[in-house]
Amino acid sequence: MVATAPVDKKKILVIEDEPDIVRGLRDALEFEGFEVQAQGTGAEGLAAAMEWGPDCVLLDLMLPDDNGYRVCEILRSRDEVVPIIILTAKAQEADKVRGLEAGADDYVTKPFSVAELIARINAIFRRQVRLTTHDETFDIGGWTINARKHTMSRGRTTKRLTFYELEVLKLLRERADEAISRDDLLEKIWGVQSSPTNRTVDNFVVKLRRKLEEDQKNPRHILTVYGYGYKLVP
Repeated sequence: MVATAPVDKKKILVIEDEPDIVRGLRDALEFEGFEVQAQGTGAEGLAAAMEWGPDCVLLDLMLPDDNGYRVCEILRSRDEVVPIIILTAKAQEADKVRGLEAGADDYVTKPFSVAELIARINAIFRRQVRLTTHDETFDIGGWTINARKHTMSRGRTTKRLTFYELEVLKLLRERADEAISRDDLLEKIWGVQSSPTNRTVDNFVVKLRRKLEEDQKNPRHILTVYGYGYKLVP
């Protein structure tokens, strides 16, 4: 069989202390053509991220030397764009939301499907290619969104947008004034199918409203279409 990864190898940093999981991830990712580095502690992972410059980070939340949420916060403070996918054995929605609040872009719950994880990683890289070939700006609610710089600006105020925050906003904007289902957003942006417990889209809408809306409880631009999805009113 022939690996399906791009010619330009992408670098995946795995911060995980369980040898069996590391071995499985390394084998699967390298088969797909990715370059992989694995570290077993938060300190080693942070050092590797600084020195190696990965294109994506897979981060376990339960590390032997540090709190995975704190490691995620440090990673995000050092690089506001690199995609971070957390690997968690915690199934509670609050734990997943906490990871997203710490700066993660996505999460998978152990035991997880390696095929699904790789699908999510590939979806990230496909959309990054589109971002680097289109230098576009657009306005929403008085904010100017710069897709290349991952920023939103108004007057002297500038806020950073993470990879998935920008992707959700771009897709909503591409279909402005049209209701888009959660399933559609999840499939087109994350490259996966929805499930009854998957609140990924909702969590990112909450984060975007905090940055974009004057009143998060009464949003004017990112509107909920109850029982279905969301609609953007520029």
